[in-house]
Amino acid sequence: MIDYGKVLNPTVTEIKPSGIRKFFDIAETMEDVISLGVGEPDFQTPWKIRKAGINSLERGKTKYSANKGLGLLRLEISRYLERKYSLSYNPDTEILVTVGGSEAIDGAIRAIVTPGDEVIIPQPSYVCYEPVTRLAGGIPVIIETKAENDFKVTKEELKSVITPKTKALILPYPCNPTGAVMEKEDLEALYDVIKDTNIIVISDEIYSELTYGETPHTPVASLDCFYDRTITINGFSKAFSMTGWRLGYCCGPEEILSQITKIHQYNIMCAPTTSQYAAIEALRSCDEEVESMHAEYDRRRKLIVNGFNKIGLTCREPKGAFYSFPCIESTGLTSEEFCERLLREKKVAVVPGTAFGQGGEGFIRASYCYSVEHIIKALKRIEEFVTELETK
Repeated sequence: MIDYGKVLNPTVTEIKPSGIRKFFDIAETMEDVISLGVGEPDFQTPWKIRKAGINSLERGKTKYSANKGLGLLRLEISRYLERKYSLSYNPDTEILVTVGGSEAIDGAIRAIVTPGDEVIIPQPSYVCYEPVTRLAGGIPVIIETKAENDFKVTKEELKSVITPKTKALILPYPCNPTGAVMEKEDLEALYDVIKDTNIIVISDEIYSELTYGETPHTPVASLDCFYDRTITINGFSKAFSMTGWRLGYCCGPEEILSQITKIHQYNIMCAPTTSQYAAIEALRSCDEEVESMHAEYDRRRKLIVNGFNKIGLTCREPKGAFYSFPCIESTGLTSEEFCERLLREKKVAVVPGTAFGQGGEGFIRASYCYSVEHIIKALKRIEEFVTELETK
């Protein structure tokens, strides 16, 4: 009989499963559940993109691509970033096409982190940064961002956690789950802290197209002071509603990208070819579709924020992504208790803030990438739940 405890990697076994999945697993056993939990656009991938993928199949474009991705796609990514954000990357040496943004995050961390290195991670944030850091032998150093600071990383917070072992800083903005963004002046303040170090910034900008208000997204690398120390990560899942196509990319200095590419070569080989041909069309001709989806998210954003505040669950205005992050402390329940009871008693699935780090206690994440009718129905059930809590 094999003793699996002696076989399995303890670093892996000690990592907890994603806290997001727990509630979906329960919801799948129930009927009539309304979910505000999934971070996946409810829009179909625009037809022009699907047609380009279909056409590539019909033309027999089903072979491996170059390890870095199709040359034409890398060129279009370069042109898109220049056009949208005045970001300049050499498509031959500074861009790598990956299997989703998730592979880019993993590759970036593994390329620079050695055992014992510290990686600064703001939380609440996307669930993968901490476990991927541990898998690379790194030590996660958590900054618990505060609601009173709109969940931004402050200069003082960053300065307080930097040590001689600090190797990287992850900036996950626009942020899942808080909807926070870092504007130009916020980023410049952080640069004052790291300018005399070799700290590398891993900037996850998968929600770059989904910012709201008059101030557009500011890519970290668009600031000259950050350019040579930043790995920019992005992809097609959110802005273009291409989650199932599994396509992302990372950009950065050739010295770093060449090492990430080696990891990609041995681990993945290349991203799906059909998805790459579809992505070329997305970058070339789908600005109008992206803007249309953005406008609808904005409408839903206002609806859900107003709805939570009306219920009495204080909800700050998310400036990016497609998540609201209301505070549920007034109910007297923990985040886990609130979500479990809401699911069982009212059949509404949301995600506890603690799924994104302990700094998320007292909050829940509710996505607004659902139809207006869906959101209204969910808010009504949540209001009933909170009212019943208050009368007990």
